[in-house]
Amino acid sequence: MFSTHEIEELSQEFETKTPQEIIRWAVDAFWPEIAMSSSFQTQSMPLLHMALEVKQSLPVFFIDTGYHFWETLVFREWLASEWMINVIDLYRDERWDVFARRNVRKLPVEDPNLCCYLHKVQPMQRALKDVKAWISGIRRDQTSIRANAKILELQEDGLLKVNPLLNWTRADVQHYAVEYDLPTHPLYDKGYRSVGCAPCTVAIGVDEDERAGRWAGRGKVECGLHTNMFNKKDIAEVEKEFELAIK
Repeated sequence: MFSTHEIEELSQEFETKTPQEIIRWAVDAFWPEIAMSSSFQTQSMPLLHMALEVKQSLPVFFIDTGYHFWETLVFREWLASEWMINVIDLYRDERWDVFARRNVRKLPVEDPNLCCYLHKVQPMQRALKDVKAWISGIRRDQTSIRANAKILELQEDGLLKVNPLLNWTRADVQHYAVEYDLPTHPLYDKGYRSVGCAPCTVAIGVDEDERAGRWAGRGKVECGLHTNMFNKKDIAEVEKEFELAIK
């Protein structure tokens, strides 16, 4: 639909646009072959709120890794009902079930990269095969990897990743949440500023970076959805890279 050059020009133009304007452009350009993803944590609320105001029926992918806090699942269910969200749950490929169950406790600790690939990256890759555009909530101020992202990113397979909040800061998110009285994740007030899977998330101090509690002490800051890992398509390559024999 759009050439690489057109995407690059639009991405640059959108640097001065509001998130709502970017979302509306994406929905108008790609509906119905468009979806967004959400982790249903506190910092996810502004994008959800904006996107649903543009298109109430927009599909919202939620990756159910099997490792979520109970509070996350309850909050997701409550919010989906209150806001009438079209939530689509994503799960790992059944081919990995035996291996994952045998290593359910040690996998997140001993090999968090493989764990994320099986439970988050692959399910999202599979779901996005049916759409042409993916609305993501990443921001440049979150990690060093995201700092180099663009508002529009054309993936290798032709999928267009749309990052409407890329220029927003933590303060912008908080301001919007207060202005619209958005709900907060049940664990937010307990020090969980960024909530992922339970084995890989800890509470942090008020003045710490909001993602400091994710994979703390493991030298990892991303699950893989927003890195080069997302471009891996051959499961054999992943097995070789992580030196695992799946039996």
